[in-house]
Amino acid sequence: MKKLEDKLGYRFHDAGLLEHALTHSSYANEHRGTGITSNERLEFLGDSVLGLIVAEYLYQTHPDMPEGELTRTRAALVCEDSLHEVALALNLGSYLRLGKGEAAGGGRTRPSILADATEAMLAAVYLDGGFGAAWGIVQNFILNQEREKAVDRDYKTGLQECVQRTPGKNVTYRLVEEIGPDHNRIFVMEAAVDGKVVGQGRGRTKKEAEQLAAKTALEHMDF
Repeated sequence: MKKLEDKLGYRFHDAGLLEHALTHSSYANEHRGTGITSNERLEFLGDSVLGLIVAEYLYQTHPDMPEGELTRTRAALVCEDSLHEVALALNLGSYLRLGKGEAAGGGRTRPSILADATEAMLAAVYLDGGFGAAWGIVQNFILNQEREKAVDRDYKTGLQECVQRTPGKNVTYRLVEEIGPDHNRIFVMEAAVDGKVVGQGRGRTKKEAEQLAAKTALEHMDF
């Protein structure tokens, strides 16, 4: 656990809290009668702690941002994808306590399990070190990524919102081409609405290419 604490940048006073945060329900179910409980209650608390920290940060740092945009930005920062990225950065999957079946079924790489464990871990930090300690974790692993999330939100979410004005329509993204050697790869992505291509973008990552494809669509579609 010390390696995880080093990556996290926080040393627990009560190591049992961290162990609890990493205990999946499948493990607890296999050890009934031993007093071991899952991280689900910690996950519940962590979700609220995370939401409050992100909401306060956005409120303080973006005084001119309207409520709707604040809500969308917060959602982008606390969503499963965002928490999954944190878990990958910490290699959290290797520390999880999983039941044998869940472990054999790929539970250590399942995004939902990793995202839930990230929330539970944040709650453990909050209980162990207080709000300031939890704020530091969120700052380092989530809030510092806000700029990248904002770019993604500006175009992809903007396109999604425009398209959804017509009920039943959906946006999808498709990899069209990969250009260049591995060390200098360029990805070409298409954005499509109900199968019809509406934009194309190129970038050094698939995310960047998707953003640019959405930007192109927003510039040329007649909504």
